[in-house]
Amino acid sequence: MTRMVLFDTETTGLDPLEGHRVIEIAAIELVNDLPTGRQFHHLLDPGREVPADASRIHGITAADLAGKPPFAAIADALLGFFADAPLIAHNAPFDFGFLDAELARAGRPALDRARMVDTLALAKARFPGLPNSLDALCRRFGIDLSERTTHNALLDCRLLAAVYLALHGGRQRGLSLAAAEEDGPVPAYGGSRTRTPRPVVPSAEELAAHAAFVARLKDPVWTLP
Repeated sequence: MTRMVLFDTETTGLDPLEGHRVIEIAAIELVNDLPTGRQFHHLLDPGREVPADASRIHGITAADLAGKPPFAAIADALLGFFADAPLIAHNAPFDFGFLDAELARAGRPALDRARMVDTLALAKARFPGLPNSLDALCRRFGIDLSERTTHNALLDCRLLAAVYLALHGGRQRGLSLAAAEEDGPVPAYGGSRTRTPRPVVPSAEELAAHAAFVARLKDPVWTLP
């Protein structure tokens, strides 16, 4: 079993060195590249104004953050959710930089860069020269973007989980026939529906027709010693 954590942040600006802060953090757990349903999500009081330009991007205003905890109050819970798992993010150096700044303010150590998995770098390696934003990748892989009117961190995590799976070849649950026989109905893609395996058993007439067809072939491989 391989556990990873995929996360996203929304911020008051683009550079933590200019005093910009994290105002939303979301993370979801993946096991063997698939979401388990476990998630971590908080809106945060940044202790400063939220510029209008930033609000236009993520839709979060100062009013939305009134009464929310500061980052320091949730730092230990976040690190507990992360545990020692690899950490996946889109344009990961941006998110790591902001989290490191917040962790430093909270008196916690920076994240180990060896844990970083950057889906933007993965996408650029697979699709060089093409747009590789999260929106562009969702469109390329046919992932539904209808709910994404702003850059909500939790929704972005869910979309990125689907993108990450697609970047790894779109592996789906339930492709093991052995598992299907042992466990009954197999979860369909995304885990929201199930399908019951239906073995195809040819009838006696179909077997006879097949045998007659093979008999007309010259040296069919089915009958070679």
